[in-house]
Amino acid sequence: MISKIDSLLFYSLLKYNEYVDFPNMIRIFDIFFSFLGLFFLSPILVIIFIIGWLYNRSPLFTQERVGQFQRTFILFKFRTMPINTLSVATHLAKNTKINPFGSFLRKTKLDEMPQLYNVLIGNMSLVGPRPCLLNQKRLISERNKRGIFKVKPGITGLAQVSGITMKNPKLLAITDLEMIKQSSLFYYFYYIFKTIFLNIK
Repeated sequence: MISKIDSLLFYSLLKYNEYVDFPNMIRIFDIFFSFLGLFFLSPILVIIFIIGWLYNRSPLFTQERVGQFQRTFILFKFRTMPINTLSVATHLAKNTKINPFGSFLRKTKLDEMPQLYNVLIGNMSLVGPRPCLLNQKRLISERNKRGIFKVKPGITGLAQVSGITMKNPKLLAITDLEMIKQSSLFYYFYYIFKTIFLNIK
């Protein structure tokens, strides 16, 4: 049950963005939390890097993605699939062999942690539509029609906490638009904490 103090806090967060430069405020939070995340998680990141190196000598995975205003950028992840895997969406790579360590990284979402660096340098936000691949033409089209590319892509968002994937481009684009329309500090923190809760559940 939400207390009166919690209700007042949530209401304040919902209203706060009416009186501030919301994009700049979010950028400040992105820088702050991504730096803290990289700093405090650095021992874990180093361990994952070393184990990944022992598996395939190439623990980091880089991939070109579509970012804000449809500008491309390099996204960083820990490698979970073989080095020569084709650059396709995860749901299209079902038959690709994932090693046990890679499977663990995916289940815990630890493979996504290097994207904190993308957030820190400004390619991404902690919250936003997941960045798509250049070859996902249908999703790019659906998002372009709805103005999704006006905002930065993110690590998590409404689609992620709702279990909506890139299998359904139109539904994903509609969900992204809904998230953008209800953008506020409350939802920014809601999606972050909801994602953490789902991953440790």
